[in-house]
Parts: sequence; C-alpha cells; structure tokens
Amino acid sequence: MGPEPNSPACSCCAPRAAPPGRMRHRGGETLHRHLHEQPFAAIVLAGGYVEAGDTGRHCVSAGDVLVHGAFERHLDRFDPRGAEVLVLPLKGRWRGPVRGRVADPDAIARLAESDLIAAQELLDRDIVVRASSGIDWPDLLAADLLAAPDLPLAKWAKQRGLHPASLSRGFRQQFEVTPAQFRLIARTRRGIDRVIETGTTLATIAVAEGFADQAHMTRSIMRQTGRSPRALRSELGFSG
Repeated sequence: MGPEPNSPACSCCAPRAAPPGRMRHRGGETLHRHLHEQPFAAIVLAGGYVEAGDTGRHCVSAGDVLVHGAFERHLDRFDPRGAEVLVLPLKGRWRGPVRGRVADPDAIARLAESDLIAAQELLDRDIVVRASSGIDWPDLLAADLLAAPDLPLAKWAKQRGLHPASLSRGFRQQFEVTPAQFRLIARTRRGIDRVIETGTTLATIAVAEGFADQAHMTRSIMRQTGRSPRALRSELGFSG
C-alpha cells in the first residue's frame, strides 16, 4: 500500500528544519519532496533552482524570494551552477506574496546575521510581487487546482487533448504527487487556513472545503501537520 496522498513518501521527506542563514547547494542537486513545519522565506542570493510544491512550481534566480507557510511540502531541483539561498525564519502571520523579488538580497542577508526580526521587516518593506514563470500545462493545472480543488481532472485533461494517464504521469514527474493528491493537499491547506484564522465550527469548514465530513478533514489535516484541527487551532490559531 502506498503512502497517503499528503504524507511523506519516504524517510528523505521527513520534516526538515530550515536553519536560519546562508545555505549552499551543489549544481544539479535535487531535494525530493519534503516537509517544513516552520514558516520561512527563501531569498536567492546566487544561482537558481526550480521549486515544485504546495503553492505551485517556481523557477527562481538571484533576487527572487519564495515564502513558505507552516507545514508546506516541496521539492527543489538546482541549476547546474548551484545556488546560495538565505533561509529567513518568519515570525507571526505573513501577509505578503508567496513569490516576490527584492532589489538588494545581500542587504537582508547581512542584517539577518545580527537581527532576524529586523531582516524580516526589511524583507516586508522591500518585497514586490513577482508572478509565477510557469507556463507548461502542469503549472496551469496546479494553479487551477489551487484556485478550485473541486476541478474535474478528466474534463480538464480532455479540454487540453491529454489522456488522463498522461496527465497523472506528467504532473507527478514535476511535483512528485499526482493531480488527485495535489487536489487533496490544496483542499487541506484551505481547511488549515480557515481552522487557524477563524472561529468557524470544524464541521462547517469541512463541508465548505469539500470534505466528505469532519472526520475526513481531520484525518487529512493530521497527515499534513501531525496535529488535529483542534490542536492546531489551540496552538496557532483563532482564540476568540
């Protein structure tokens, strides 16, 4: 029996703590799909890579910023030149863009050496939105599923002249999950956001986000975060 749709597929996908500071990656290196429990911003200082994960697929280079929420999973494929990336932990709830760009990433890196909070404040002031660069059909499908997790996959494939098996295989080659798995992840992340940010009953959230029932949502959130919705709300979320 294979892994659950939004669970780690193997030991290499266990939660990774993203230590603050500069990280260097070898040319051609691949980090397979893995989990980060804590939110952080990845600021590219040099080189480049492609990231494919819960927010879509992003091709980034020096000056680009990718912001990751808590409990996100993604994979990274580094260019032949490798990459140097500043990992900046984020405190509080990030309200800026998922993908952006800064004019002087090195200034943020230097500030982060002495004051992580000030570095985050500088990032918040300087970041400008940058649209995703993905134009292949897997990128379009990921974007459509993020916008509407109930999207009928067979209909989407037919409209673009793709066989359902080719759709599943091609998407998985890029994201290491199938479109159906990605859809459940998208639905689960929407549920997590509503659990954390509102006082809406869990049963109401489950229905609104397309789960079969509250138990179904609870199981999916447990697989994604390792916490029940009630524990997640108590730890991170709505308090009144």
